[in-house]
Amino acid sequence: MSDPQRPSAIGDDLGLGAFVPPDATSDEQGRRHAHPVTPIVHGVAALPFGIAFAFVSLGGVLASIGIGAFLGAVLVVVIIGLLVTGWSYLAWRNLWYWFDDDGDFRVDSGVVTRRQRRLQLSRLQAVDVAQPLFARLFAMAEVTIEVAGTGDSRVRLRYLTLGDARALRSEVLARAAGLGEEAGEAPEAPIVQVPHRDLAVSLLARSVTAGLLLLTVVIFLFTWRIEGWGGLGVMALTGGIPILVVVTEFIRYFGFRVSESPDGLRLRFGLARTETRTVPPGRVQAIEFVEPLLWRRWGWVRVRVNIAGVNRDESGGSRQETLLIPVAPREVAVDLVQRVLPGLDLESLQWHEAPPRARWRAPVQWRRLAVAWDGTILASRRGRITRRLAVMPHARTQSVRVTQGPWERALDLASMHADSTPGPVRVAALHLDAVFARSVADDQAARARLARGTDTSTRWAQSGE
Repeated sequence: MSDPQRPSAIGDDLGLGAFVPPDATSDEQGRRHAHPVTPIVHGVAALPFGIAFAFVSLGGVLASIGIGAFLGAVLVVVIIGLLVTGWSYLAWRNLWYWFDDDGDFRVDSGVVTRRQRRLQLSRLQAVDVAQPLFARLFAMAEVTIEVAGTGDSRVRLRYLTLGDARALRSEVLARAAGLGEEAGEAPEAPIVQVPHRDLAVSLLARSVTAGLLLLTVVIFLFTWRIEGWGGLGVMALTGGIPILVVVTEFIRYFGFRVSESPDGLRLRFGLARTETRTVPPGRVQAIEFVEPLLWRRWGWVRVRVNIAGVNRDESGGSRQETLLIPVAPREVAVDLVQRVLPGLDLESLQWHEAPPRARWRAPVQWRRLAVAWDGTILASRRGRITRRLAVMPHARTQSVRVTQGPWERALDLASMHADSTPGPVRVAALHLDAVFARSVADDQAARARLARGTDTSTRWAQSGE
């Protein structure tokens, strides 16, 4: 493993030499700025947008005038870069971060409007270290700290040296675990890495992707029969969407690997943008095993996860799903889940299936609909073409609901929902007997209340979890 104090290693990998920026600055009160090179990184990152703006606004002029318009476009790009750099400099001057006397993380920021935020680290959900493409050119990284809550529950620091980013992540995790700031970076042991071939094949073989590609072929053949080779244009349009999705996800999850440390599971992935995500023990809200139809011949599953705050963007909406692993053999996936949900035993669960009359409400998947629970978790399963098995610890249950649509009322059925934090995982026992669904909901509310009263996962390093 590379030395975390050598941020120049990233630059070396890109053939940029050993450029090592100076350390971040701090004042006499212990408050720290982001790295001084941050405004330059923002300015360089804005250049592609400046180039695009120049060509869109001056494209016709460039074709007719030539060198003069070209110089004008260059001037526009330079001005945009300088404006972004200047504004970023003002933001950098006004951004300070530090740990207060209570051990919480504080951030002051803002140019026009000043903002002061305090993150209670006992509610920490995850700490991410990411290197966007342009930040990698300067061997820099950004740190994102997530805590449970709404509104300002996320802080993103741009940019620190890679060594400083890792050191900050380690200190945040140590303080959140109830340890001293001098604990240092926890060691890690590699568990699994997703082969590039498996990732590419799995993305192409997903039910949605395979279905769209098949639909593309059908549309092309139909159009070809009517319009001849003019149907190639339709194929390029309809087939391009699923291929674009596959390429995007392949770049995002390229080199996905999972390691274990006392801090929790560390996830590293990305090609253009590299990310390091640490999932602390006891912070997982819900997990789902996803098994598309074409994956079953290889025994593959994807594991999706809800982590409080991680699946929201800055405006509170949803963003890209959070994965524990994008594709893996089932036994490997179960092993990973058991590391974040100790004691999980899916094989011993006793499943309560939907009644036969549910076939009139869900004719395709009714045989797969079921709910189960034990002393620590609630589980539900659904889906016939793409099988889904969702798991939620009782202590992570936010609320419990029973819904009954008109068709369900006619069949005396109901669905029970155990609500989690925002994320891709939905724990729902669909189309059960109505009386049984209400009974399960009442029992789950009682189990959740009891589990929250005995939950000791907040200070995992002290509790021995």
